[in-house]
Amino acid sequence: MELARRLCVMRLGRCVRPLPTRRWYATEAAAVSGNELVLTFSTPSELHYNRSLEVQQVDVPTTDGIVGILAKHVPVIGVLAPGLMTVHEKGGANKQFFVSSGSLAVNEDSTVQVLAEEAVPVEQLDADETRKAMDEIRQGLASAADEKAKTEAEIQIGLCEAVLVALGSK
Repeated sequence: MELARRLCVMRLGRCVRPLPTRRWYATEAAAVSGNELVLTFSTPSELHYNRSLEVQQVDVPTTDGIVGILAKHVPVIGVLAPGLMTVHEKGGANKQFFVSSGSLAVNEDSTVQVLAEEAVPVEQLDADETRKAMDEIRQGLASAADEKAKTEAEIQIGLCEAVLVALGSK
């Protein structure tokens, strides 16, 4: 009984075993040194970059303007604005995506998370189709019955305008 008392601590009427005193340490260093940009970029339905080390810079549209992110960038949290996001890869290739909204987190260790509600590669966008869609939405806006329908139409028109700006053809 004496041994059981030494091994247990009484708390709130229960016997709780003490935590083990043995410590476990990492056997290898973390893969991220902070000297390289590590990008994770995804939407709810697609993962574009998963902790990729092949990225040199990311230009992200935010509510405060376009933010260019390199390794060792100051930590920041931001809100994405509709616009063009450019990923500059180490091999010299640039990939562009239109993002509608979302969030951005830049951490001290040079890891970056971009979580977009929607992201479409620019080459999949069509200016003519966007203009047609915008015309249809404007017609719906004119006949909208309530404030909710009007607000939704105005948001969609704003997104279409942002797509056209991103494509360089407003």
